Amino acid sequence: LLLKGEQMTQHNNIYRALYAGLLMCWGHILYAAPSPHPSGWVDETASHSSAEVPIDSIQQFVQIYGIVRDNYVDKKSDDALFQQAIKGLVSGLDRYSRYLSAEEYRQLIQYTEGDLASVDFNLNYDSFTRLWQIHDLKTGSDSNKLGLRNGQTILKIDNQELKSLNQDQVQGLLYGSIGSTLQIQPENSNSTVILVRNKKVETDIEPVLLHNQVLVLKIRVFQQDTANEIKRLIEEYSSTKLKAVVLDLRNNPGGLLSAAVESADLFLNQGLIVTTKSRSEGDQQFQALPSNEFQNIKLGILINRRSASAAEVFTAALKEHKRAWVIGENSYGKGVVQKLFPLPSGAALQMTVSHYYTPNGNMIEGQGIQPNQTYPLPPEMKEDSYLEHVTELVLKSKL
Repeated sequence: LLLKGEQMTQHNNIYRALYAGLLMCWGHILYAAPSPHPSGWVDETASHSSAEVPIDSIQQFVQIYGIVRDNYVDKKSDDALFQQAIKGLVSGLDRYSRYLSAEEYRQLIQYTEGDLASVDFNLNYDSFTRLWQIHDLKTGSDSNKLGLRNGQTILKIDNQELKSLNQDQVQGLLYGSIGSTLQIQPENSNSTVILVRNKKVETDIEPVLLHNQVLVLKIRVFQQDTANEIKRLIEEYSSTKLKAVVLDLRNNPGGLLSAAVESADLFLNQGLIVTTKSRSEGDQQFQALPSNEFQNIKLGILINRRSASAAEVFTAALKEHKRAWVIGENSYGKGVVQKLFPLPSGAALQMTVSHYYTPNGNMIEGQGIQPNQTYPLPPEMKEDSYLEHVTELVLKSKL
């Protein structure tokens, strides 16, 4: 059905106003003097006055906006359509950038960067059904409000089947950087549920001295005191005539870049640790400081597909300087630095501004770190036996 003339005129006026508004906004960005944002960051795009206004693209956006607004089966408010357009603009950049509502931003800034977290329930294995079920979920909790309940079976986490995994592997999927999200697939449901990791997990480094005199340090996340804790534990166990130290970074989501750099610096006496490259913030290089404290200790690093970000920076630095023998699986491949851009509305953009590059100039994002020796945990092998095999491989390795 065609719109009547009066309605058509009214809608055309709306779209003309939208078009004019977009042009005015773009013109303000192009020609206004740079001014500090209330949050403290500076809009540097204001200085690029030579850029051209993308008139054709603006016209196309206004045209599509009008078609959607007038013809979509369900009526959508202008605010809802713009929110959707903004989310699409940012989330389409990469797998990490996103638009945060005022509430999402408020929750995110409560978290301390580098903290490790899980969801607000546990998953227990039911030996009868051979499936993983929700336990310890409190009534009124965030997950409960999303429709989850105790006893409910979960089939997948982030598209990973749980059926053949052990407790440590399932727990590893639940863990991640605080404030990050994961998707779960409940049984008898065609849709996934997105959860926020908001329950802080204790992250003390776990030391285990094996009978072959290899010290295994389980590092769950890189935090402000990680380097000092590694140093303290190695010194504490040095009296036992250590043959090697293995740093277990499986399921380590990263944490603080500065902590990873400081930790790598413990075992290097010179050379580049990592480079960050950014279009808007310039490039930075992080170098190792001269030191001979732990130069004679044989090192191994154990990684898996969920070792990410700062854990990959640490691993790449020691591998490429031929300081550690890396065993396990190819790592996740998250090599980005993100920044929060607060908006006057109370919302914010969480956006990638830099990439990590290894000492040899390799990009981590989308590539990950390839181990010197591929050796994933065999499904039938117990964790203790696996660690013993890994440490023996490290003792036999020659860099």
